[in-house]
Amino acid sequence: MTLRFSTAFAVLPVCCSALTPLAAADDTSPLHVAALDPVVITPTLSSRTVDASLSSVTVIDEQQLRRQQPVEFTDVLRGQPGIDVTGNGSFGKATSVFIRGTGSSSSLLLLNGVRLRSATAGNPSWQFLPASLISRVEVVRGPRGSLYGADAMGGVVQVFTDRTADGAFVEAGAGTFNTRHLAAGASGESEGTRYTLGVDRFDTDGTELRENSGDRGYDNTSGVINLTHRFDNDAELGVFAFRAEGTTEFEGSTPAQERTTDYALQAAGVHGGVWVSDNWLSKLQISDARDESEGYTDGNRSNFFNTRSRAASWQNFLLFGDHELVIGGDFLRDSVESSTVYDEDERDNSAGFAQLLLNFGAFDIQASGRYDDNEAFGGETTGGLAVGYKVTPHHRVRASYATAFRAPSFNELYYPGFGNPELEAEKSKSLELGVRGQWQTWFWDLALYETNVDDLIGTADIGFGLGSYNVDEARIRGAELTSGLEWNQWRLAAAASIEDPRDRDTGNVLQRRAKRSLRLDADRQLGDVSLGGTLVLKSDRYNDAENEEPLPGFGTLDLRADWRFAPRWSARLAVKNVLDKSYATSTNYAGWDYLNAGRFTMLNLRYELQ
Repeated sequence: MTLRFSTAFAVLPVCCSALTPLAAADDTSPLHVAALDPVVITPTLSSRTVDASLSSVTVIDEQQLRRQQPVEFTDVLRGQPGIDVTGNGSFGKATSVFIRGTGSSSSLLLLNGVRLRSATAGNPSWQFLPASLISRVEVVRGPRGSLYGADAMGGVVQVFTDRTADGAFVEAGAGTFNTRHLAAGASGESEGTRYTLGVDRFDTDGTELRENSGDRGYDNTSGVINLTHRFDNDAELGVFAFRAEGTTEFEGSTPAQERTTDYALQAAGVHGGVWVSDNWLSKLQISDARDESEGYTDGNRSNFFNTRSRAASWQNFLLFGDHELVIGGDFLRDSVESSTVYDEDERDNSAGFAQLLLNFGAFDIQASGRYDDNEAFGGETTGGLAVGYKVTPHHRVRASYATAFRAPSFNELYYPGFGNPELEAEKSKSLELGVRGQWQTWFWDLALYETNVDDLIGTADIGFGLGSYNVDEARIRGAELTSGLEWNQWRLAAAASIEDPRDRDTGNVLQRRAKRSLRLDADRQLGDVSLGGTLVLKSDRYNDAENEEPLPGFGTLDLRADWRFAPRWSARLAVKNVLDKSYATSTNYAGWDYLNAGRFTMLNLRYELQ
C-alpha cells in the first residue's frame, strides 16, 4: 500500500490528489511511464494513465506551458481537439469555451477541484485566469455528469496551480499595445510540507474591439498559495487560495461611451485525506468560490452581480486487488447578491455517486452512477459505462456511453422578464468509440462520438421581450484525431477535429461553432535555445442560430523562442498572430464584428533560483 501511495505522490500535483490510489492495471508496463501517456485524475477521480482512463484526454503540463508562453489562459485551449473558443475580442473580454459542440455553460471549469463559474450567467470566467500561475491543465472531452454533476455535459477542464519543481523565480516583460507583465513565485518542500506561492500582474492598453473605435484595456492582479502537509501515517492536510481582480474595458452602445467592469475571481479550499485501513482511503474537501463583477457606464455604476458557491465533497476509495470502488457525496450552495432583484437568490444541490473500476488483464470496465437533488429543478440521475480492451501491447480500443445534464442558471430561471422558473435541466446522451496507439516516444488517438441533447434551453421572443424556454433538441456528431512525438530534442503535437453540431428542430448549425479545426505545435531544443511555433486553423461558423450571419474561417501562426543566456537567466520572446490576421469569432447584436488582436509581440526576462 505504501508503494501505491508513493507512486501517486510522485507523479501528480499535490493539490489534486496525492493520496489517490494509482491503478494497478498497467503499473508493470514501461509504456505507461512515458511523458506522452501521463497520469491523470480528472476522468475517473482516481489516478490512471491517459490510455487506461478510457477517455479522450489532453494534458498540458508545466513544461509545455512554459514553452508555449500563453498570454491568456484560453491560448492554451484554442485549437485543442474538440474545443472551440470564442470571445468578444482579446485581453480579458467575455469568452466562451465549447467542448464537442455543447454550450459554454456545459463546459465545467475546476481550479484544484473547485468549481468556478458565475451562478447568474452560468458560464465560467475563462478570461480572468492568469496563465503564468497555472502549472498543469487536464481537459476531458465527453460527459462526466456521473462524477461531477451539473454542467459537465461537454467535458471538464481542470486547472492546477501547485508547481512540481523546487525553486523561486522573478519575471518581467513588456510588449506591444503597451503591455506590461510582472510575476514571481516560489515552491518547495520542508519536513513534509509542500508549498507553492505565486503573484502576477498583467496590464495592457488593449486593442480596438470594433473598427474605428478606441483601444479597450485590461488589467489583472492575481495570487495563489498552496500548502500541503503529509504526516508520518500517510495522512494529508492542505489548504489553497486563489484570487484575481482587475478592470476590463469594453464597447458601449456608441463608440464614445465608456463602459468598464471591475471583476474578482476567487477560490479557497481545505482538503485532507487519510487511510482508514490498508485498502480504504477517505478524502474530504471544503471550498468557497466567488465570481463578482461591478459595471460602470461613463464612470457611473450601472450594475453589480456577485455570486458565491460553497461546496463540500467526500470521496472514498476502496481497493480490491486490481479493482477499485469509489463512493462519495457532494453538497453545493449557490447564492446571489445583485443590483437586479431575483425571485430566488439561493439554491442547494445534494448528490451521491459511485464508480466501479474493474481490471481483468487486458480488459477494463468502468461503471458510474449519480443522483443530484436540486431544490430549483428537482432530481437528476446520470450514469456512465466504459469498456476497454488492449488488443496488443501498443493498442487499446474503448467504447463508452454516458448521460449528463446542464443546470439552468439563475438568469435563465429568475432574471426579471427573462427567466422561467419552470425550466427543466438540459439532458444529454453520448456514445463514444476510440482507439489509441501508445509507444515510448509517440502516440496517436482517434475518437468518434455522438451526443444528443434534450430540453435544450433556448431564448426567443415570448411576446413582450426575450425569454428562456425548453424546446430545442441538438445532435452533435464528430471525430477527433490527435498525435504526439518526442524524439531527438523535438516535441511535435497535432490535433484535428471535425464536428457537425445541429439543431434538430431547424437543421441549422449551432451558433458560433466551427465545424473543422486543426492545431499543430512544434518545438526544438538547440542547446540553451528553444524554438517553436503553433498553427491554428478554424473553418467558418455562424454567429446566429438562424445561420444568416456567417463568420469566415481563419488561421493564426504563433512563434516563440527561449534563450538561457546565463546561469539562472533566460529571455523568452513570443510573437502571436505573426501574419497579423484580422478575424472575429462573434458579432455584436448591432451587427459589427468583435475584432481580435493583430500581431502581438511579448519579451520576458526571467531569473530563477534553485
